[in-house]
Amino acid sequence: MNTSWENDKITIRLEGRIDSGNAAAVESEISDALKDHTASAVILDAEDLEYISSAGLRIILRLRKKFPELRIINVKSDVFEVFEMTGFTEMMTVEKAYRRVSIEGCEEIGHGANGSLYRIDKDNVVKIYNNPDALDDIQHEREVARLALILGIPTAISYDVVKVGDSYGSVFELLNARSFSKILGTEPEKLDWCVDEYVEMLKRIHSTVVPEGKLPDMKETVLSWARFMQDYLPEESGKKLLALVEAVPHDDHMIHGDYHTKNLELQDDEVLLIDMDTLAVGHPIFELGSMFNAYRGFFELDHKAIESFQRFSYETAEKFWYKTLAKYLGTDDEKVIRSVEDKARIIGYTRLIRRSVRRGGLEDKDRKAEIDHWTKELIELLEKTDTLLFENDLEDTNKHKDLDIEAVEDNLDEVMAYVDENLEAVGCSMKAQMQIDIAVEEIFVNICKYAYHPEKGRAVVRVEVSDDPVQVKITFIDHGKPYDPLLKDDPDVTLSADEREIGGLGIFMVKQTMDAVEYEYKDGSNILTLVKNL
Repeated sequence: MNTSWENDKITIRLEGRIDSGNAAAVESEISDALKDHTASAVILDAEDLEYISSAGLRIILRLRKKFPELRIINVKSDVFEVFEMTGFTEMMTVEKAYRRVSIEGCEEIGHGANGSLYRIDKDNVVKIYNNPDALDDIQHEREVARLALILGIPTAISYDVVKVGDSYGSVFELLNARSFSKILGTEPEKLDWCVDEYVEMLKRIHSTVVPEGKLPDMKETVLSWARFMQDYLPEESGKKLLALVEAVPHDDHMIHGDYHTKNLELQDDEVLLIDMDTLAVGHPIFELGSMFNAYRGFFELDHKAIESFQRFSYETAEKFWYKTLAKYLGTDDEKVIRSVEDKARIIGYTRLIRRSVRRGGLEDKDRKAEIDHWTKELIELLEKTDTLLFENDLEDTNKHKDLDIEAVEDNLDEVMAYVDENLEAVGCSMKAQMQIDIAVEEIFVNICKYAYHPEKGRAVVRVEVSDDPVQVKITFIDHGKPYDPLLKDDPDVTLSADEREIGGLGIFMVKQTMDAVEYEYKDGSNILTLVKNL
């Protein structure tokens, strides 16, 4: 057993086995290590501990009575199971041992607000956190990434936590993935393709409604920035900034918070969003503000600096940013695009000034020049801006046109594509989408087979999404023979296949997977509505 002291904190390294045969000797060694010093905290390092019995656990209990803040660190999996099974993990801090990973010679493929991403082999990447005590940060990111995936946002989930030097890291499987920054830097001819995919993902994020309380409200964060700025702006400008932010309504749609091309990965043909620890809810203007910084704001006085961060030129960044705004807003009108850009610049400059001031920027000549530049631009923007709100085609996301189509089975693929397009636009989870697809196919095929038989007719399919509650409603309308499929008795699914009556299973599945199924005959039309809570 080895010990080391740091100020009044002692670390005791446990080794081998602690059982009834040697427990007394181990306890005596610990007592000897402590008797000549006054320790305020005790840490048991279990990296080399292979086994511990109940006799060893009793030693730890007695030690904890003397040192209530006792911690056990670097515990191997087998030993950790013993601590967990006996309830020790609930009584005190017991930390698992973490596999060590080296990033020496590894390519940095991403860089976000809270850490950097490195490829450690062809299949895996590791995100290293800036905060050396990042276990809570890692847990938070895992939780929000899992939430995003459930809500339909394609992302990678960390499958392991490791130690990298003195910091912690999360390991993700990203097989042969390339960041959009790398694509733009090495294949500039793909700029328009990158813009299209980048904006498609952005709209998918911004159309995703997040259950209340699951993510922080970005408006509250931006309000804190605006309050900070009161000491660094002229009085009228400061008041104007605060009023503009306060006037932005609460929005429960998702925003990423650090959405730039290093945080979008192309894996095979799938685009994945990474670096999920900044997820929040809020108005899109808050997202656009951080995006402006990633392509313009940070680098306005030093165009070369972007090459070390994004791996492409400032000229490429300007083109990408402008084309992204145009695509996102659904317009080529430069006046409209520049107007929204100015609103984003207000948020971006506010964040940049606060960030630099808090990091001692006013004491550095070059960084103070940046602060002065951003402040001048911000004041001028505030003088001519009356609102941070703007209109864009996202407002029409849930107002899709009805599909009016001939009710023949050959048109099933077109119906499914129409429904899936609407579901993807609002971030429907894969599970819910699959259940809805099964129900849609059953209902449409029934209309094709029976509504107009032996003639043919048309069907209308309508998809509607509501925010409160968050649900999708799919309505089928045909003008065929009146028929209420809900009147048919459910099949007895406990019977064997030989004993069951033919038919009825499809409608039964629809009723089982949907949260509500409603039918009415009105004005010569069969109207069947499926309701699914998201």
